[in-house]
Amino acid sequence: MQLETWRRWPTRDARASGERSAPGRMLTVAGRLALALTVLLGTVRADRFTGTDAVVSLLAVLAAGGLFYLFVRSTRLHRIGWALAAAAQLLIVAGVADQVGAVVLANVIWCGLAVMALLRLPLAGALPTCAGALVSYAVATRDGFLALVATLAGLVLLGYLLRLDAEARGTAQRLLQQERAARAAEAESAALAERARIAREIHDVLAHSLSAQLVHLEAARLMLDSGAQRDQIRDRVVAARRMAQEGLTETKQALSALRGEFTPVGEFLVELTGQEQATLTVTGTPRPLGAEAGLAVRRTAQEALTNVRKHAPRAGRAVVLRYLEQAVELEVRNSGGPADPAAAELAASGSGYGLLGMRERAELLGGSLAAGPDDDAGGWLVRLRLPT
Repeated sequence: MQLETWRRWPTRDARASGERSAPGRMLTVAGRLALALTVLLGTVRADRFTGTDAVVSLLAVLAAGGLFYLFVRSTRLHRIGWALAAAAQLLIVAGVADQVGAVVLANVIWCGLAVMALLRLPLAGALPTCAGALVSYAVATRDGFLALVATLAGLVLLGYLLRLDAEARGTAQRLLQQERAARAAEAESAALAERARIAREIHDVLAHSLSAQLVHLEAARLMLDSGAQRDQIRDRVVAARRMAQEGLTETKQALSALRGEFTPVGEFLVELTGQEQATLTVTGTPRPLGAEAGLAVRRTAQEALTNVRKHAPRAGRAVVLRYLEQAVELEVRNSGGPADPAAAELAASGSGYGLLGMRERAELLGGSLAAGPDDDAGGWLVRLRLPT
């Protein structure tokens, strides 16, 4: 057995009484009072307790009560020196009580100290203290050999079982506290995850809608600065108004998505590519996707086409959705195109978190997202791959 095991105190949880009911507390108090009354009456009831013996017996009762309180208090504070000193004084008081004829008091002190030492002290102090109390009891008692052995064995077993029971209750209490802490941490983590999800939804919707409006409004500003025709400027303003209406529709869709209400991915992409003037190609056997996977495909397509509109508004756009055996893959690419005068200023207006949000969404679902130059088309390629 390791040295630390001998020196380790019983845990505070093991020695704590815990939450007890009012009847339980009343029974405990009543039991202690009954024990004290029994010891007191058994000590002073006989006629032989007169004069000096009576005074010594009464002082022994008071001393025993005070020393037991000191012993319990010291063990609560982990004061091993004070606890052992109180135990030694109790052994002396018990010996004096036995000498003057207060056998009941002496036996209660010896037996109680043996049990309490096993229950409350580290093993290095509990075993010598218990042994001292039991040896003193064995020397002073007038019981037969078998009765003495049974009593000693019973006291040791009682103290050991009480110690094990207290340790078990302490361990259960600690596990309960750890479980509560784990549940609180899990709830907080779920709340943070939900906040992150809502933040991604808000970004995706606003980035797609507001950036489209900004394209047309910026174009209208440039037309005003260059003295363009009124009809051309009006067309841009009308387009921005249409984008605002679409943004409101997308906001409602995002709220529905947060509630778990989705339209099929294929229908969504048909509508989206029609709005963005992009081509759509679907390969493989279409099948329903999970809520999170379907939402990731929607938002990635939306964000990628928004970026094309912002950075290369005149480029050709193509969307490919592939249903693979155990995955789904989405590709959004543009084929380059002439630069737009407003593109540079418009690109600078973005938040810069669109690509990061798409990658985070993919990684949370065990997938991947790659974005970079497309050497084949001379533009930009975004590829999302998710397990299904």
